[in-house]
Amino acid sequence: MHIPNYFKNENLEEVKNFLIQNSFGILINRTEERLTGTHIPMEIDKNEYGEDVLVGHVSKANPQWENFNDKEEILAIFNGPHAYVSSSWYEKENVPTWNYIAVHVYGEIRIIEGDELLDSLRKLVNKHERNSENPVSVENMSSETLKQINGIVGFSIKINEIQAAYKLSQNRNQTDYHTIIEKLEKNGNPISDEVVTEMKKKSINCKLRR
Repeated sequence: MHIPNYFKNENLEEVKNFLIQNSFGILINRTEERLTGTHIPMEIDKNEYGEDVLVGHVSKANPQWENFNDKEEILAIFNGPHAYVSSSWYEKENVPTWNYIAVHVYGEIRIIEGDELLDSLRKLVNKHERNSENPVSVENMSSETLKQINGIVGFSIKINEIQAAYKLSQNRNQTDYHTIIEKLEKNGNPISDEVVTEMKKKSINCKLRR
């Protein structure tokens, strides 16, 4: 992913937290005929060696898994909030743009089975059920329901590289930056509000162009 220096986020802990909060992504690899992508949750975790991994699963009916070869590099893409930025908000004439957060993860994939797969499903369900009024758990599912595991293929991706783009107007001057925040706050779009939240963090933690 091309990321101008202004927008690179090399704070690994911050990016990992983003992956925890935005774990629904696109898994991309090369099949026999073309590139293939599947939209699925992929949770960040540690493997037995303490290395960072992404863990997930796809339907066995999805032919993409047939090209999950050990040591093959794959790409997982995760998107965060985004918002259109009008150039009418700038002090000087320029072109409109788009603010966004996006993370690309490269790694080596391998298929997981048995207890390792079951453990990944347990963690996935527990994470997303914790705020439910009546949470379910893998432990409480019947053996009949758990037979559906036979219809999925689990995987673990050892992370080799993370590229994180936080394009949040860091290249604008102080006046433009705060005007953009003000305008986004007024447009009534919940996703724009998320962009504003991230921009306010950046205004504290980074130096804007003067």
